[in-house]
Amino acid sequence: MRIARHMLAALALALATTAVAQQGMEPVPSRPTGEGEGPFGKLLITGASVIEGTGTPPMGPVDILVEGNRIAQLYPGGAPEDVRRAAQKTVDAKGMFVLPGFVDVHGHNGDPDKAPQPSYGYKLWLAHGVTTVRGVSFYFGPGSPDISDTQRSAANTITAPRLIPYAVFGDKWSRGDPDTPTKAREWVRWAKANGYWGVKFFNSETPEVFKAALDEAELQQMGTVAHLAQTGVAEVTARKAVELGLDGVTHFYGHFESLLKDGRLVRYPDNYNYMDEQSRFGWVARLAPQTVEPGSDEWNEYVDFLIDKHVTMSPTFNIYSASRDVMRARGFDWHAKYTLPSLMNYYAPSPTNHGSYYKDWTTEDEVAWRGFYEKWFKLVHDFHRKGGRVTAGSDPGYIYQTWGFAYIGELEMLREAGLTPLEVIRAATIDGAREIYAPLGQEPPMGRIAVGKLADLVIVPENPLANLKVLYGTGHTRLNRETGVIEQVGGVRWTVKDGIVYDAPALLADVARMVEEQKAAR
Repeated sequence: MRIARHMLAALALALATTAVAQQGMEPVPSRPTGEGEGPFGKLLITGASVIEGTGTPPMGPVDILVEGNRIAQLYPGGAPEDVRRAAQKTVDAKGMFVLPGFVDVHGHNGDPDKAPQPSYGYKLWLAHGVTTVRGVSFYFGPGSPDISDTQRSAANTITAPRLIPYAVFGDKWSRGDPDTPTKAREWVRWAKANGYWGVKFFNSETPEVFKAALDEAELQQMGTVAHLAQTGVAEVTARKAVELGLDGVTHFYGHFESLLKDGRLVRYPDNYNYMDEQSRFGWVARLAPQTVEPGSDEWNEYVDFLIDKHVTMSPTFNIYSASRDVMRARGFDWHAKYTLPSLMNYYAPSPTNHGSYYKDWTTEDEVAWRGFYEKWFKLVHDFHRKGGRVTAGSDPGYIYQTWGFAYIGELEMLREAGLTPLEVIRAATIDGAREIYAPLGQEPPMGRIAVGKLADLVIVPENPLANLKVLYGTGHTRLNRETGVIEQVGGVRWTVKDGIVYDAPALLADVARMVEEQKAAR
């Protein structure tokens, strides 16, 4: 109990420190005139191949009629002439691909040491086709603007994706730690009343408090997701959390501790120190050999258990991917133009910054992480293959993972884990939307291209099913064999959110301006 209280106090201190830091966050400016067009009485998108979102293969050409912020009609082969004449705005998407707007189920966007202007992250998300983000949470601390940003985005008075605010359990109110079942229920009701859609847990609470909070969240129709930190998995593994009522497990924490092959506790080296980020993350990869093997009875039983409990996995593979090859991550081709100098400084090896743990990262660390990923990929693949829901979350702003670009990196890693391209797009669209709306008992209003759905769309010149890299804002490098010229192709051309058409390259140009201004100021 002493350890649990110590870690709860440490979390409270971290949140308080972040809340103080966030006093330096700038307010999100109002959406300027000309940044995004619409919504229109009638918007017509013509000539596209449609990737519908649920797994249906592409079909085209199709014209898409949007009225206000909803998809009004789909016209295979082309819209009638009278519909074309009636459109106030026509987007020529001939030869292009249209997908549902992407859903990022793991977002943060509040730390002036990284990016003091939140629109930096919001614009990078939109420029990569992300039209909905679940914040877990967007900001931390009492008085933070999660709800005001959410309301302003819903009204389209700021340039931002659709925002779904979750609160970290115990954060944002001023009534002390919710450290009893009664207080836990009171906090959940408070969060619901204040406009939060769900709760993010770090499992520093006791199992009794955790269970009470999860039960109250279900009564309040709030979603629940947990980062089952190493400080809490001795008592609450992923299996235990799911038994207590948890809806979703993010990252890998808790899964491997549920699959130990010898003993109930993870075996740490004598010099392990969780508060030393290199010790913490370096040892994570050494956990994989302590678990049962894929395909074993214990492994299969655990996968079946998660499926039977209707759990959602949002693995966020990308956020730890630098651990496999830190030199590659440090040199991503978008850093020079689109990553703020302050963010690059945060990423650099540091004794204090969370996730900046490459103080002495070795070949042995990278080899161990590659082995860890092999088992982690297999767990997610087996879960998905048997019918489990997998969603796409990027957890940006840490470990060389910049907003927007990190999300496309996650799609690539879902592909590496064994999902087919169509399955990756499904994870990124309808399944992400369904994870968000499942606690409400509703089919989501977005996530697929269908009549009546919200007009949240991504329009891309290249086929992402053939190459997910064409979704990156920097595009894809390809040799034109006819001319011998090396070309940069792809990138999202337009992102449509709520019927408003955003010019994705223009959003990227504005981000590049922010980067140049910060460089000049320094």
